[in-house]
Amino acid sequence: MDGDQGLIARHRGLQASLLLAGPLAWLVVAYLGSLAVLFIAAFWSLDDFSGQVVHTYGLDNFRTIFEGRVYREIVLRTVGVAAAVTVTDAILAFPIAFFMAKFATPRTRALLAVAVLMPLWASYLVKVYAWRTILNEDGILNWALAPLGIHGPGYGLVATWLVFSYLWLPYMILPLYAGLERIPASLLDASEDLGGKPGMTFRRVVLPLALPALVAGSIFTFSLTLGDYITPQLVSSKQFIGNVVYANVGVANNLPLAAAFATVPVVVMLLYLLAARRLGAFEEL
Repeated sequence: MDGDQGLIARHRGLQASLLLAGPLAWLVVAYLGSLAVLFIAAFWSLDDFSGQVVHTYGLDNFRTIFEGRVYREIVLRTVGVAAAVTVTDAILAFPIAFFMAKFATPRTRALLAVAVLMPLWASYLVKVYAWRTILNEDGILNWALAPLGIHGPGYGLVATWLVFSYLWLPYMILPLYAGLERIPASLLDASEDLGGKPGMTFRRVVLPLALPALVAGSIFTFSLTLGDYITPQLVSSKQFIGNVVYANVGVANNLPLAAAFATVPVVVMLLYLLAARRLGAFEEL
């Protein structure tokens, strides 16, 4: 009987593998194939006279990026805003996720989960344009701050940081909630019984156990900010990596330079993912 059950299990495993073969093959062809074409195009060049792409290989595009001060500033600006958004969302998401995981009743937890997920049902552009209206000189933010003698940030890097933090906050709350829910309540009780104050319990018990979930959420917030170009275009005049890639693909018609510059966030995310993997973040995804 045990042999028959093992044979049936292996047969079902083979069927599952065959069912997954098609989607995996499509993933390899469509996703990894497009990345391969991107990296190949990064080594091509653009003919100065005809404006046509020349399929000869060289490092001129990467040399332009690394030697150009403007491109370096854009990379640092993009990475800096992505890091700021990630830290902001982590600070905002932690108390919300902790309350949902440890204090909320099942009914309240369900309502909070709906409240967190509801912004994801709205259109991305609608949310960005709503923030554009809020941050406008005649918007509701300046109207509300006027009695206090305070002026809103207007359009710029601060506005970009605010909008990104709002857009990606649910992507930080959900992994954190899942990670905090797995922490046994007995560990928190044991810390309290041993004389640990709330602050010490948070630093020595909660935070180390929730760190993989925190890093998992940061993967979403950091990577989504790193590759976005619509929000900076609508609420700021500052250039981000995505804006430069978009401009070179469209207006400038310089596909090789766009492909070379697009490899920068790919490399940054690969390094980030390697660090996240060492912290066990993939277990929380």
